[in-house]
Amino acid sequence: MLGNGLAQAGTAAETGKHIIDGTDAGFMADVIEASKTVPVIVDFWATWCGPCKTLGPSIEAAVTRAKGKVRLVKIDVDKNQVYAGQLRVQSIPTVYAFWQGQPVDGFQGALPPSQVDEFVTKIAALAGEADGGLADALAAAEELLAEGAVADAAETFAAILQEEPAHAGAYGGLVRAYIALGELDQAEAILNGAPAEISKSPEIDAAHAQLDLARQAANAGPVADLEARVAANPGDHQARFDLATALHASGQVEAAVEQLLDLFRRDREWNDGAAKQQLFTIFDALTPKDPIAINGRRKLSSLIFA
Repeated sequence: MLGNGLAQAGTAAETGKHIIDGTDAGFMADVIEASKTVPVIVDFWATWCGPCKTLGPSIEAAVTRAKGKVRLVKIDVDKNQVYAGQLRVQSIPTVYAFWQGQPVDGFQGALPPSQVDEFVTKIAALAGEADGGLADALAAAEELLAEGAVADAAETFAAILQEEPAHAGAYGGLVRAYIALGELDQAEAILNGAPAEISKSPEIDAAHAQLDLARQAANAGPVADLEARVAANPGDHQARFDLATALHASGQVEAAVEQLLDLFRRDREWNDGAAKQQLFTIFDALTPKDPIAINGRRKLSSLIFA
């Protein structure tokens, strides 16, 4: 949906995410634990190994094409000998595949690219009984979005929706990605096109809330100017409300919540309860377990029932 340029950027990001250089120290986390959610292929190799130089690019390319359905951990046996010994690696390259914490397949020597593709496809399919790797792909997309790789995240969310068109998490994620790109009209169009069965889901509700806040942010004034207005006249409720909007727009979510709580404390009925409504919008845009949402809801409840 975002074009070939973003697709190429997404491929680069996926390579860094799903292909890593492993070590004996990280083997339990990178291979054993990781394989409980997504199949992991381990390539035991060495810099002096000629066949390794042939196999390496082929298996990396195949894993990249799998788009998160399988991971590759490359282990240099000259630097990391513990698990190579435990797995009785006697020649290299040796490749093992792990799923649910156990080795399930493997081969020795360099294979033709077509056979490497078949092997990777077969291993990636091990997780197919669960959700085809969508949970792992969703987690990867969320991580990309959190890291600021917005275009790559959008590509991954869109790919998930191609596999499962009514995936609420991917729908909400794609909307949030377009919001982060500043394409609010496109984000709204995506929301309006959400399938009926997920239109009331928490993920879609959160996306609606984030879109509302993003549109408000477009009209927010400078934080410093609004802080000066509030300092000069603490009873200027509109200035305090606008300050909260500007703070949220600048990423200072907790400070925005505090300003709205202060406004609610001063006059809960101001502008038809605008402070409480805005607080609920912010809380809805956050995840339920977000500390800002948890603490904010608790403080608001205390004020309501005081």
